[in-house]
Amino acid sequence: MPRPSAVRLSHFLPSLLLLIAGLSAAYVKDLNVFFTSLFNVLPTLVLLLGGAYCAVYRRQRELFLMLTVYIAYYLLDTQTDYYRDNGKVRDDAAVVFHLCCLLLPLLFAIFAAWQERTHLFQDMLARFAVLLAVGSVALALEQSYPQALLMWLAEIRWPAVHGAWMSLIQLAYPVFIAAFLLLAWQYWRHPRPLHAAQLVGLLGLFWMLPETFILPFTLNIMCSQVMLMIATAVAHEAYQMAFRDELTGLPGRRALNERMQRLGRNYVLAMSDVDHFKKFNDTHGHDVGDQVLRLVASKLSRVGGGGRAYRYGGEEFAVVFAGKTLEECLPHLEFIRESIATYNIHLRNQDSRPQDDQQGRQRRAGASASSVSVTVSIGVAERLEQRTPDRVLKSADEALYSAKGAGRNCVVVFGQNRRGAVRMEAATD
Repeated sequence: MPRPSAVRLSHFLPSLLLLIAGLSAAYVKDLNVFFTSLFNVLPTLVLLLGGAYCAVYRRQRELFLMLTVYIAYYLLDTQTDYYRDNGKVRDDAAVVFHLCCLLLPLLFAIFAAWQERTHLFQDMLARFAVLLAVGSVALALEQSYPQALLMWLAEIRWPAVHGAWMSLIQLAYPVFIAAFLLLAWQYWRHPRPLHAAQLVGLLGLFWMLPETFILPFTLNIMCSQVMLMIATAVAHEAYQMAFRDELTGLPGRRALNERMQRLGRNYVLAMSDVDHFKKFNDTHGHDVGDQVLRLVASKLSRVGGGGRAYRYGGEEFAVVFAGKTLEECLPHLEFIRESIATYNIHLRNQDSRPQDDQQGRQRRAGASASSVSVTVSIGVAERLEQRTPDRVLKSADEALYSAKGAGRNCVVVFGQNRRGAVRMEAATD
């Protein structure tokens, strides 16, 4: 199901930086011997390191994406080396180049959209079989019918849409467009750093191919950058799995522990807990319970005053205010507490879901959907002299228990008694 709210610029940022760096390096005309030697071995080095990284963590899809890019690099690099050494292209340069322009985006899109759904060894064999079959057929045709294949590839089938700016064979453009749309749809449905890297990598390959015989080391640089994008995306996702909670999207407890080690002298920590969550979960089911956790996380993620929310575990959340005082933070915590308490969650019968958006709006406008609300209790502690972050967090947790004892749905500061609870009473009519 599409999740537009999960689309983030951070998914694209590493790949875009690598793409910009590759473009900048490709346009440098005068390179010293060091960079010339580096670019000659860079694709192989990236494949070995990145491929080993993917193999160790059993990332089959990413491994075959790298292999596809490297095979295209090897085939085209053989042609460019001959061109630089002899001042002319080889006899089979045109057909090899056109085949790469056609098959590279095709195989890149297939392996990018092919998710691991079976036994790892069987999945690897299936991917290798596809790569071997496509490569074998292309090689057989190139060896047996080079001229006929070249004429078929270079034929202009749609003169009306062919422009003078087109530097690739006409067939390559619809393949690139179809591949881009497929990968864009994949990212839209499942926003992930890997899917973003695939999109940016495809753009890099599209720019690279027309410049292969024009700009020196374009092939080496861009193929290396595309493989680096994939490897970086794997590392990015590994970081997210370790430091970000999958259900709520908030940073997790490990990220909180790391953040607490970098706090300065002045800070405030808050612990929040969903009131009666177990009873609510048992009554309405785990799906609605997950919806509640996502709601609370969404509200806490928008806390003002420079606060940063983390999922501590279960139905507990932590909020860190770095460089703030208690008086500065309390209004923002109270605002979040009230916004959660006044928000109604509509419950609908899952067996009779609406068929379209219009029907859904009609049902929500009616009285057929029941609604429930949840509240949170919050405990707050401020850093004092000679107190460690762990101790401050423990104090906030103790204040949270005091908030529970004070009747829940309130904000309690550590060290204050029942009367110290900060609470927004309902206005009387």
